[in-house]
Amino acid sequence: MTLKVPPYDQLFNPLLGAINALGGSGSIEEIYDKVVELEYFPEEVVSQLHDPEKSNQTQLGYRLAWARTYLKKFGLLENSSRGIWSLSPKAKDIEKVNPQEVVKFVRSAIKEDGVPGEITAPQDSPPELDWRQRLHGILTKKLTPAAFERLVQRMLREAGFTQVEVTGRSGDGGIDGKGIARIHGLMSFHVLFQCKRYTGSVGAGEVRDFRGAMVGRADKGLFITTGTFTPAAVKEATRDGAPPIDLLDGGDFAEKLRELNIGIRTEKVELVHLEEEWFDTV
Repeated sequence: MTLKVPPYDQLFNPLLGAINALGGSGSIEEIYDKVVELEYFPEEVVSQLHDPEKSNQTQLGYRLAWARTYLKKFGLLENSSRGIWSLSPKAKDIEKVNPQEVVKFVRSAIKEDGVPGEITAPQDSPPELDWRQRLHGILTKKLTPAAFERLVQRMLREAGFTQVEVTGRSGDGGIDGKGIARIHGLMSFHVLFQCKRYTGSVGAGEVRDFRGAMVGRADKGLFITTGTFTPAAVKEATRDGAPPIDLLDGGDFAEKLRELNIGIRTEKVELVHLEEEWFDTV
């Protein structure tokens, strides 16, 4: 029988506990990894995808996103413009209670807000996932393989790589391209990369195959996918004594495109605050 991912309302306490264990704040990725670690979720649970046709989001990641949304709405979590989530002062008062008490607290807050007290399963995606899902559809369904490789090439150039070449159509053992990564203008590394338009998960075997193709030909490897990497693939990429391979999954790739303003524009609203008391000092 397949193990099921806990409902999002059963993730409130693990989520708060994970952030607490991280020192009170953390990125989405750090919090996700800490929840998996503290709750001892097996790979069978972690690797389940929510909707492969819409995004690379795992079911656990999707439900944690909803848990963050509800806990923020009711004053238990805060998040910064840089995507860092932290415990609010209110959360620090209930972070050690059992899950039933956390759910009771949130349901009470819902009731006070004029919403029915029962927490029902959301039908839509959390706001933070909406643009990522739309991007995932574009990358996996609209772009041709050649266009996706050009997009990766553009992203690497914008990120500071030089001499970036796409070689994917040469049948070169799974190597899709190469480039030179420059670090602060002082050091450089020869990098081979592989990019896959996946709606599923990349396994350890594919990471091993990529490493076999790159051994002796580069300083580092970079594996990019629109999907996800299984926990076994992550372990394989960082295996002791083996050439290092950096992994960029669909979520990381989306964030990098947003950071570099490649096909994604972030609009900021300017707010003007009149500080009347300042004029008393003139």
